[in-house]
Amino acid sequence: MSAEREGELEKSLGPLMIWGLGVGYVISGEYFGWNLGLAEGGPYGMLVATLIVTLMYLCFTLSYAELACALPGAGGAHVYGKAAYGERFGLTVGLAQLIEFVFAPPAIAFAIGGYLQSYLPGVPALYLAMIAYIIFTGLNAWGVKLSAMFELVMTLFAVTELLIFCGVALPEFEWSHFSHNPLPNGWWGVLPSLPFAIWFYLALEGIANVAEEARDPQRDISRGFIYALATLVTLAILVFFSAVGVAGWEAIVYTDATQSVTSDSPLPLAIARVVGEGHLLYHLLVTVGLFGLVASFHGIILVAGRATMDFGRQGYLPSALSRVHVERRTPINALLINMLVGFGALLTGKTGEIITLACFGALTLYALSMLSLMKLRREQPELPRPYEAPLYPLFPAIAFILATLCLGAVSYYNQGVALVYLALMSSGYLLASALHLRHRR
Repeated sequence: MSAEREGELEKSLGPLMIWGLGVGYVISGEYFGWNLGLAEGGPYGMLVATLIVTLMYLCFTLSYAELACALPGAGGAHVYGKAAYGERFGLTVGLAQLIEFVFAPPAIAFAIGGYLQSYLPGVPALYLAMIAYIIFTGLNAWGVKLSAMFELVMTLFAVTELLIFCGVALPEFEWSHFSHNPLPNGWWGVLPSLPFAIWFYLALEGIANVAEEARDPQRDISRGFIYALATLVTLAILVFFSAVGVAGWEAIVYTDATQSVTSDSPLPLAIARVVGEGHLLYHLLVTVGLFGLVASFHGIILVAGRATMDFGRQGYLPSALSRVHVERRTPINALLINMLVGFGALLTGKTGEIITLACFGALTLYALSMLSLMKLRREQPELPRPYEAPLYPLFPAIAFILATLCLGAVSYYNQGVALVYLALMSSGYLLASALHLRHRR
């Protein structure tokens, strides 16, 4: 087997599996996390934040798909930044991408561990989260086709359950409930609500990182982006109104009468107001809700492995991380190192801060990728573009402006996490630059 073949990933993904991966990366955000933004902005403020973020993702996704089709590669945003502005810029956007993809799974693992603890109360949630990491890292290492098929099945279960929830809750919607205490912190509450609105769509861009494994990346990647975005926007709007309109926003944010304990399970809280906690539908929602967490956890582990592998290829990380298993055609070393980093994040016990850290990486990626798109359009007009961003340059400009504004707002309201993010970016840049210099020599 040639050296070139040994570095290749298996090309086995069609548009349906790419759609399943795209929705699966994100769908846990429909089940938990977004409801905490209601405490900041209320239903009106959170709705405005969600509409702003939805517009950002609409413009970003339809623009980012052009880059993914023109330059298909496992490195995703790193590849585009390097092609547009050179090594340093590519390294910066690649580091932001790594921080997003490597730190999002531990946050979801915590939720999985907490969920399973209700069935296994004698086992600490931390241990259950680590066991989940080992299982799904192993599944990803076994083969991309099996991983994508598993992801598709989990995603279909999770989407179906969300539609059942909306079908049960929407008939009980009352405007008086939805509009109760609509702006607890005034319209300024929109700004601190933004990170929680981003959770509705975080990691959708991971579709681009499986381009090397698509059977026809120039066609299937753009379709996967568009179909996944349409699915997620529809689900986000339905879930938001269904959950809040049943008994008001406080009922899906707090678990106690004193409103001092927040919940990561808004949908069970809402459905319990409709059918009661003993009803079959309640238990179905709680059980199938785990599928949504698993789909996102498993999917982001997959795409994080590809991003880490690409950094190993480029010499920004040790070359051992670029190796692909001879038989399985998967980046097994990259998957393992990401799991170890995830264990370290789990040991901090700071789920909320880990989610916010992933948001910092995502927003940096969005803004810099749009700059890459505009630079490539201007200076490389001959580059083959099987898919082109609609309404160019309006859409990428809107995505860039909104991503920059959201990054500023998240930094202002999370200054401690912002400093951690800057420290990670700075130290990562210096280390990767040193490794890359040695690699070139």
